[in-house]
Amino acid sequence: MSTYLVGDIQGCLDDLRQLLDTAGFDPHQDQLWLTGDLVARGPQSLETLRFVKDLGPQATTVLGNHDLHLLAVAEGIAKNKAKDKLQAILDAPDRDELLHWLRHQPLLAEHPALPFVMTHAGIPAQWDLPQARERAREVEQVLQGEHFLWLLENMYGNGPDTWSEALKGIERYRYTINAFTRMRFCYPDGRLDMACKLSPQEANSDQLVPWFTLPRPEQSKTMIFGHWAALMGYEDDKVIGLDTGCVWGNSMTLLRWEDGARFEHACPVHA
Repeated sequence: MSTYLVGDIQGCLDDLRQLLDTAGFDPHQDQLWLTGDLVARGPQSLETLRFVKDLGPQATTVLGNHDLHLLAVAEGIAKNKAKDKLQAILDAPDRDELLHWLRHQPLLAEHPALPFVMTHAGIPAQWDLPQARERAREVEQVLQGEHFLWLLENMYGNGPDTWSEALKGIERYRYTINAFTRMRFCYPDGRLDMACKLSPQEANSDQLVPWFTLPRPEQSKTMIFGHWAALMGYEDDKVIGLDTGCVWGNSMTLLRWEDGARFEHACPVHA
């Protein structure tokens, strides 16, 4: 059995299938871990949801910002923008089943035997892993419960940008959602910046730093993330970024954990 990890799919299912075929992925015994943003911008968001859901326990995905946005669009909370290509999901006969399944996916997932943890965008430097687990479970409990519409209605916004244990209610949940699903850059003091989407080389390095470069508590598990296509992948001894911008015409990256083998698939422009 092998464990494969892949960056943001964003509805590019044909590209994912080709990559899995190249790597020799066996859906009956191998595991596939996905960094979230299963949907939006690509041509096959509906088919992607069905594919990952049908893999059952062989697949683990975390929620990305586009996945949460889909849930809000489906409830009439957010606008359905044509560029997100979500209409097929909204019109599908299995729409409710798929959206219910998506709403019950985690913000943070840990492999039970291998030393890695996955979120869509990362883990802020103020949290050690036990704290990150707690913050994720807090939001997941609301999202999966009877008050999920309230959460979806109030999750949008860039503040608060600083973590404090004193945060309560929606401000606490919004910070957690932003950190796990939208974070790229931070200020040197740890405040989140929600505006800049550039690469670190293009950004103002005197003011903004990648979240993963800030000092943080030591932990034994590698952090796997996606979301930041401008990085075009990233790896050091603590973090691995796997979003290499497939939907923008770059590539999709698949990592086999056991031997570190990487598989790349060049993608046409979908967005």
